[in-house]
Amino acid sequence: MTMDTLKRSELINLPPWLRPSIGKASELSTVQRIIKQRGIHTICEEGRCPNRGECYANHTATFLLMGPTCTRSCGFCQVDKGHAPMPLDPQEPEKVAESVALLGLRYVVLTSVARDDLPDKGAGWFVQTMVAIRDRTPDVAIEVLTPDFWGGDDAEAQQHQRVATVVAAQPACYNHNVETVARLQGPVRRGGRYDRSLAVLAAVKTCNPEMPTKSGLMVGHGETVAEIETTLKDLRSVQCDRITIGQYMRPSLAHLPVQKYWTPTEFDQLGNLARNLGFNHVRSGPLVRSSYHAGEAS
Repeated sequence: MTMDTLKRSELINLPPWLRPSIGKASELSTVQRIIKQRGIHTICEEGRCPNRGECYANHTATFLLMGPTCTRSCGFCQVDKGHAPMPLDPQEPEKVAESVALLGLRYVVLTSVARDDLPDKGAGWFVQTMVAIRDRTPDVAIEVLTPDFWGGDDAEAQQHQRVATVVAAQPACYNHNVETVARLQGPVRRGGRYDRSLAVLAAVKTCNPEMPTKSGLMVGHGETVAEIETTLKDLRSVQCDRITIGQYMRPSLAHLPVQKYWTPTEFDQLGNLARNLGFNHVRSGPLVRSSYHAGEAS
């Protein structure tokens, strides 16, 4: 079966609750034109997010920093990988800032590929981009969704310092996704580790106890409700405030197959579980992604 055949087959067989509206063509084309002209990237486009039309209409977008190529090879992710990334574009922070102003965005999420090749793993680049955005649009709220900033043999203190660098720039929210339960980290997050992700979120609260933190889970990899509950409790143990829970959808034959499509009712139950555990902002649904309605909690 070819990848195109897989896509057609899976779309045909998707449960009805996983067939989103793509949004207005005008909303999509305006954002696509602006980012293409500037040679920058959004995870909305690179990851073909099912909610991008809705988010664009609500003046929210998620920019993908440091190029489109990741130095890791997660089993779920559609972002380009498997070869050396390009050097950083020194104009990228300003290009992103210009795009934010042109689009009239009120809430911006900055994320990135993993850049294990960079000395600071990209922490300083987040800060440069935040500064550039605020120089042009001082009132925009900026959420960051960072990688774990781990550097192979680096000490935990260096990871903590990279997180601290971003926290000092005062994002509206610091997001780092654990993605899946502890048992499934190996096949799902190649190069990532559960304890390292919890350490990122803990470090944020050590640096600034008042800064909201957030994480995200994909279901559909074979996890159980009990494992999800344990993960949510682990996140609350490091004072994680916000959570998103969404359905994993297989991008291609090269990615992990879906083990289960969770129903809307089950997502409601997971959302209630998260609220009962003390998360103060919960988004749980089949099409929920990390940045979905992010600005509503600000």
